[in-house]
Amino acid sequence: MLNEYLKQKLDGESLLLMTHCVVGYPSLDANWRMLACMQKAGVSLVELQLPFSEPIADGPVFVKANQAALKQGLRWHEYFDFMAKAAREFDIPLLFMGYYNSVFCMGQDNFCERLKTAGAHGYIIADLPPEEATELDNHAQSQGLDSIHLMTPTSTDARLKDIARNASGFIYCVARKGVTGSKTELDAGISRYIERCRAVTQLPVALGFGIKTPEDISILKGHVDIAIIGTACLEAWEHGGEGKYMQFLQSLHQATLA
Repeated sequence: MLNEYLKQKLDGESLLLMTHCVVGYPSLDANWRMLACMQKAGVSLVELQLPFSEPIADGPVFVKANQAALKQGLRWHEYFDFMAKAAREFDIPLLFMGYYNSVFCMGQDNFCERLKTAGAHGYIIADLPPEEATELDNHAQSQGLDSIHLMTPTSTDARLKDIARNASGFIYCVARKGVTGSKTELDAGISRYIERCRAVTQLPVALGFGIKTPEDISILKGHVDIAIIGTACLEAWEHGGEGKYMQFLQSLHQATLA
């Protein structure tokens, strides 16, 4: 599980980076090169997204990527095979990211077994409320997997406590309402929200949705433990290929050290 890994990493670094990859887009070969860049640049965690036809938490960039991966024929077994290969090759802990429909169709026990066999450390299910996740979380615990729960700015303090109760690994704080991709203003409101999240959990706190630049990373230092960058990384790849992608990742990691 992630507890010891994150504790050790945070003993030496004040802010960790988590990045994102839609498996199958633009291709599995490109995904492999992305992961190689991530490891070289010092990324600490990676979400591997299983493409889904209706990714309701994702903005236009990721929706397009999901649709393209499905159109190209990516199937579940290819996703898990890719994850297993990546887990053997790279040192970065890998997390499943996806939607509950996929988990339901596989069966919760089968899903957790496949994740464990593929070398995953846990999962992020974007559309599964914590009160409906108990059975899946129990299956995950039996397999030594972490269930990453999401908190949102609109949640009451009581709701945040409920979300934290069965979470493990770390807490994913969604920076704002809406979908991924749009720029988030990192202002005093975000700081108060993060303080509310920290008050209900001892787990490391991550912030995602709209984190796009090294300047954003610098602002987050001292407030959260993990910065999550997804859309901006994929945009760097689309606009400049592997070279631009690597430069962007390096700039993000440098900002965590400055």
